Formats: sequence, structure tokens, C-alpha cells
Amino acid sequence: MPEERLRFQEFGFQRLANGRCRAKVVLTWSDGRRFEGACDGVSSQTGELRCCAVAAVNALEQAVSPRLTFELLGVKAVRAFDATVVIVSLSARAEEATRLVGSCLTEVDPPRGAALAVLNATNRLLGNYLATR
Repeated sequence: MPEERLRFQEFGFQRLANGRCRAKVVLTWSDGRRFEGACDGVSSQTGELRCCAVAAVNALEQAVSPRLTFELLGVKAVRAFDATVVIVSLSARAEEATRLVGSCLTEVDPPRGAALAVLNATNRLLGNYLATR
């Protein structure tokens, strides 16, 4: 079986003039299938992180639907060890709910870090999903 895994292909983030923001995350399978997640949110530190994390969750759900669903429980940027770490908490549901936590170390782009933290949280679960597919 060729290596099949979901790849982080594109990330887009805009702060809009009306005080809102927009995020887009594109994930791809090795065979070229694309899954795009988008979200609009409030332009604030917390709102921007949440918007980007939700866009990543939306793209993930398209890729693994209908077997897995995800819910973003929380996202936060914290300073630790002289760096910014974006942490997300997710609930994943297949037959039963599982709580997942992911993180991403970032200095220059916390919104992108929020999307990557979602992928970090779901990495092992997706690996198991692909192994049984």
C-alpha cells in the first residue's frame, strides 16, 4: 500500500476591514483529492485562533466523513519557555467520543499555528483511521 496520509497543503488568513476575519485550510490526500475548510470569525486574538482552528476541523471532517466527526472545544495561545505555543482541545467521535489535545510552537504566525495544532491533535487518530480503511 502506498503511503497515504493527509497533507497540509494551503493556509490562508485575512483580517477584514469590518472587524472580522476569514480563514481557509486545504488538505490533500496523496492521490490529489482536496478538502477545503473555511471559517469566518471575529478579529481578536482569540477569535482569529478559533477561526483558523475551525477551518482546519472543517477540512478534516470532509476528508474522513462520515466515519469521524470533530468538535473544537477550545484554543489558546500561551507563552512558555520563551516561545508562543498554540494549544487546541478537540472532541473526536467515531463510535465513542475521545478527547484530543494538540499544540504548535510558533513565533510569527499564531493563526497558522492554530490550524497546525488541530492536525497535531488528530495525527495519531487519523493514522489509526487510515490503517483500518
